[in-house]
Amino acid sequence: MKKSEALMTTPTEQHVKATSVKDVLAYLSSQFPACFSLTGEAKPLKIGIFQDLAQRLEQDTTVSKTQLRQALRVYTSSWRYLEATKVGVARVDLDGVTGVVIDEAQAEHALKTLEESKARAAEKRKAKIAEAKAKNPQPTAVDKPGYKKTANKKPAGASKGTKVNQKPVKPEAEQQAKPAVQLQPVAAEHVVVGGKVLLKLGQSPMLATVLEVSKDDVTVQLGSGMVIKTRQDSLYLA
Repeated sequence: MKKSEALMTTPTEQHVKATSVKDVLAYLSSQFPACFSLTGEAKPLKIGIFQDLAQRLEQDTTVSKTQLRQALRVYTSSWRYLEATKVGVARVDLDGVTGVVIDEAQAEHALKTLEESKARAAEKRKAKIAEAKAKNPQPTAVDKPGYKKTANKKPAGASKGTKVNQKPVKPEAEQQAKPAVQLQPVAAEHVVVGGKVLLKLGQSPMLATVLEVSKDDVTVQLGSGMVIKTRQDSLYLA
């Protein structure tokens, strides 16, 4: 067999197994450019897009269903995607065909998620800056070249025995501390198809719609379109 013939493979054989979420998103963008994008304005995805992806890529060994779920979670929680989820914007399927439009509740949920995500990012930046300052503190006046020590001087206008009033500064964490939201478990009779519930993912509860109830297992759909199967005791009153 000639070398040129040995290099000839089918498109499926040429695909390299994705090893990270970034790789999966790049692959989805190349396979479904009318639906997924890595730059520019994102398009809200059709509800149930995971099932469509699983069916289209059933024979494709490049990505697994677990990787698809992880990639969709990252994609739909990105700032770019949340900013594009606005009232009146139509969702698209894998081929870019428009369908149901975003309603007010979905848009409000996306905005709230975006604001919370940006707030967490700001806190992380502050923590990194504080950590960097702790490791590399700025030199004091005594450490600076040419510093000349002078006799201690009293503050201007302060008489003997007078103390300079200083208000104690509360730690930033204490100033910003807010009471935690008290979640109330939802009763079994209130868990019905089409009903609204709260599903706690990470630090913040997320609004979800009940799609299916099977004994103690409940299938819900988030505002981003992602479908999740969970236990009934993990749901709370909306």
